[in-house]
Amino acid sequence: MGRQAQFYLMAENAPQGENLSPEETLACDLSALLWRQGKLILLWCADQAQAERLDDALWARSADEFVPHNLAGEITQMPTPVEVAWPGKRNSQRRDVCINLHAFVPEFISSFNHAIDFVPVNETAKQQARERYKHYRQMNWQMQMENP
Repeated sequence: MGRQAQFYLMAENAPQGENLSPEETLACDLSALLWRQGKLILLWCADQAQAERLDDALWARSADEFVPHNLAGEITQMPTPVEVAWPGKRNSQRRDVCINLHAFVPEFISSFNHAIDFVPVNETAKQQARERYKHYRQMNWQMQMENP
């Protein structure tokens, strides 16, 4: 199977968590789902502030929805299944899935076989998503659109 990029088309009324955008909320939910499927995930954030918001949101989940994770650079006894990272701060552990919350496709995306991305409602962000979509397609990734 080739590399696959899944784009989630966000709706105007998409659910969102406290202090999180709908995309960030879905990224946390997808991290939990993929972790339960045995995947190792990189949650790629735009910046450290966004990474810290997602870290807080993942810690705030109920016990039965807990997702083992860490912020990039944190010292852990063992690697966690979900790493929350941002430009300039990323561990080198191999991951299965990159969930991209950044405006651009990460330069290291070719080290993944599966990428998840989002098409926000906001027009500027939607245009950036179109550019990311073109980027993946130019790299011959299989493209898939999803409605959350």
